[in-house]
Amino acid sequence: MFVVTLTYTAELAEIDAALHDHAEWLDQQFNDGIFLASGRQIPRKGGVILASGTTRSDLEHRIAEDPFSERGLASYEIAEFNATRVVPGLELLQA
Repeated sequence: MFVVTLTYTAELAEIDAALHDHAEWLDQQFNDGIFLASGRQIPRKGGVILASGTTRSDLEHRIAEDPFSERGLASYEIAEFNATRVVPGLELLQA
C-alpha cells in the first residue's frame, strides 16, 4: 500500500486551471482499481492519495502522467507501508 503526498509548487490559480484534467486522471486511477482514496490537504497546499494493488514502479509511472506532474504544478512523495492493523471493515487494506 502507498500513501502519496502531493505538494503544490505553483499558485492556486494555476492549480485550479488544471483541476479538471487532474480530476479526470484521478477518475482513471480509481477505475483501474489503483486508488482507494484521495483528497485535498487542509490547509490547501496539496493532496493525499491512498493507493494499492500496484508496484512502486507502476505508481511512479502513473503519477508522471498526472497533469499536475506533467505541467510542473506539484511535487510528489511516495511512502510504502504494510497496514498490519486496521479497524473492522478496512481489512482490504491489509497485505
